[in-house]
Amino acid sequence: MTTEYRTERDSMGEIQVPSTAKWGAQTERSRQNFKIGSQKMPLELIHAIAAIKQAAAKANQEIGKLSEDRATSIQNAAAAIVRGEHDDQFPLVIWQTGSGTQTNMNVNEVIANLTPDSVAVHPNDHVNMSQSSNDVFPSAIHVAGTLVIEQQLLPVMKKVITTLHHLEEQNFDCIKIGRTHLQDATPVRFSQEISGWRSGIEHSYHQLELGLTELKQLPLGGTAVGTGLNASPAYTKAVLVALSEITDTSFISDANTFHGLANKDALVFVHGALKGLAGNAMKMANDIRWMASGPRSGLGEITIPANEPGSSIMPGKVNPTQCEALTMVAAQVMGNDSTIGFAASQGNFELNVFLPVLGYNFLQSIQLLSEALVSFEENCLQGLQANEARMQELVDQSLMLVTALNQHIGYDNGAKIAKTAFAQNITLMEAAIDSGLVTDEQYDEWVRPVAMVDN
Repeated sequence: MTTEYRTERDSMGEIQVPSTAKWGAQTERSRQNFKIGSQKMPLELIHAIAAIKQAAAKANQEIGKLSEDRATSIQNAAAAIVRGEHDDQFPLVIWQTGSGTQTNMNVNEVIANLTPDSVAVHPNDHVNMSQSSNDVFPSAIHVAGTLVIEQQLLPVMKKVITTLHHLEEQNFDCIKIGRTHLQDATPVRFSQEISGWRSGIEHSYHQLELGLTELKQLPLGGTAVGTGLNASPAYTKAVLVALSEITDTSFISDANTFHGLANKDALVFVHGALKGLAGNAMKMANDIRWMASGPRSGLGEITIPANEPGSSIMPGKVNPTQCEALTMVAAQVMGNDSTIGFAASQGNFELNVFLPVLGYNFLQSIQLLSEALVSFEENCLQGLQANEARMQELVDQSLMLVTALNQHIGYDNGAKIAKTAFAQNITLMEAAIDSGLVTDEQYDEWVRPVAMVDN
């Protein structure tokens, strides 16, 4: 199929653009000059830029810089992009200019070409009025990150927390052996272990809420280098009010636009909370797959849903695939954190020029954690069940129950009893009674697992 082209012009001259494309010359130059990788600009970021354009047009009209017909046309076109109606018009990869200028212009050009022919809208003069890529793009990363965290990740985390609460209630009476260093320790309630998972997700939730207070500070109005050239204080105030209305989220101005353009510490801070969530998710998933190991040659303390065949050669094998998916996501998030930390350190003078890779990795972490936690909650946690008989069996044969004797016979005597039981392959009770230090009545009174879990 032959592609038809039209001629577009910019400050560098003429260039051929596919006739069906809504973008213009600057987008096409980037499309041709940066054929690097397949990672496109995240649509959440594109939609955030469009929301800023919509807010900017409204603000510029309010302060008398933009005519009503142009402002209305720009707002309508930008709103359509925010709704996802033109997602195929943003072809640029993240491996482009480090300021995101070409993607900012991609949005400007598409908006201009979506406006009616009767209204002369220029991508730079009108759509980009009172703006620079240098303040729009970092603001868009913050806006996109805020919206995805609030609308996708936090609700998922709430659902996981609720499910874990239910599991705690269901498993309060299940006593199992605790483990430290992967070795037997004193008993715990299964509900207590679950409460640790739940508390980890809750802590991450609160850390993300704290991080959002940093993420909601935007350098809009700083324009090219932070001085606000070609913008005004009235515009800055109006654009933030409009953007907050459009997104239904309260955004405020970064008190220092020079910081907002060149320093990316807010992304590092919030992604630290995402990395913390990844760590908590990794811990929970690893605990579950350890306890579900078996079914006959592992711990076998719990069962998890059998969602699909686990082997192409071993019939009947079932694997903890949801745990594996979640832990792989956690690994990716931790890798993203390294990229974000380094990229954020690379601000020079008035601008950081690692913005596309910062935005890409930041948004990917949020998306992956959101979707992985949904899958894990629905396909693993909801169907998790305790094997109480197996838990009781492992508690009964544990040598660490000897800890309950410490206050009666002392640590050293307890150690001798435990070592004797292990060496002679007898029960702890048999070894304790054989030692002459404990009677069978005393053992029954002092060594009670249920009394060891709620001190």
